[in-house]
Amino acid sequence: MEKILYVTDLDGTLLNRSDRINPKSLKIINDLTEKGMLFTYATARSLVSARVVTEGLSAKIPVIAYNGAFIFKPDTGEILSREKFTIEEMREVKTVLASCHISPLIYAFIDGAEKVSWITEKENDGVKRYLSMRKGDRRLNPMREGDNPYQGDMFYFTCIGEKGELEPVYDYFSKNNGYRCTLQQELYRPEYWCEIMPAHATKAYAIKKLKKMWGCTKVISFGDAINDIPMFEISDEAYAVENAVEELKAAATEIIASNEDDGVARWLEEHVMINDYN
Repeated sequence: MEKILYVTDLDGTLLNRSDRINPKSLKIINDLTEKGMLFTYATARSLVSARVVTEGLSAKIPVIAYNGAFIFKPDTGEILSREKFTIEEMREVKTVLASCHISPLIYAFIDGAEKVSWITEKENDGVKRYLSMRKGDRRLNPMREGDNPYQGDMFYFTCIGEKGELEPVYDYFSKNNGYRCTLQQELYRPEYWCEIMPAHATKAYAIKKLKKMWGCTKVISFGDAINDIPMFEISDEAYAVENAVEELKAAATEIIASNEDDGVARWLEEHVMINDYN
């Protein structure tokens, strides 16, 4: 009997335009999860941010955050798997970003606590919007000009800005096998995000780990963006929501209804059978 792991992206896939899960989707997924469906999410968000937007979702198994850099137990926050930069890699990132005059958001564990550091004098509109949506977040670690934001065990860099200014950073790191780098436009927004991660910090790599942890024989995934392509490539079946980018649709097994129309939940309701469960 097959033991199937169902994995969904969040933003643009399971979440609606208000960054929440539709009530109908919550009910369908929670009902199936209670019956034994092995369902989780893989997101570029942190666990802190993901917990907010998935409020009400019954998560029975570990979740994947930071585009695969971490696998967490969702209830306790316990880290089951992590990827981080070496000292040499951190120095290289710092040098390249400085040469391109880019001031990033730096995610790291400092003295055992997760922090997001940045230079306040170099905030652009995109960074200001990011921060405005995270007021009260205990991870925020603002620094002033002259301070050193490159501290602790760094595992993720986010650069927000115009496409043209971020392309040199993407060109450099996307061609270097020691890193994982993505460049894409923010959902529903004009600015672009360039994200730099350790080489194995991918949804695909983390899903393989989770598949092994839970003894699953098959993976079925759902997504909407370019960074979901590696996840689709290692899945036995992969479904792109109607609002997905064309590149992902081309890699999909099939196109399903949009995020606004409960695409993921409706597919699960129609296709998940009792013999899928352990």
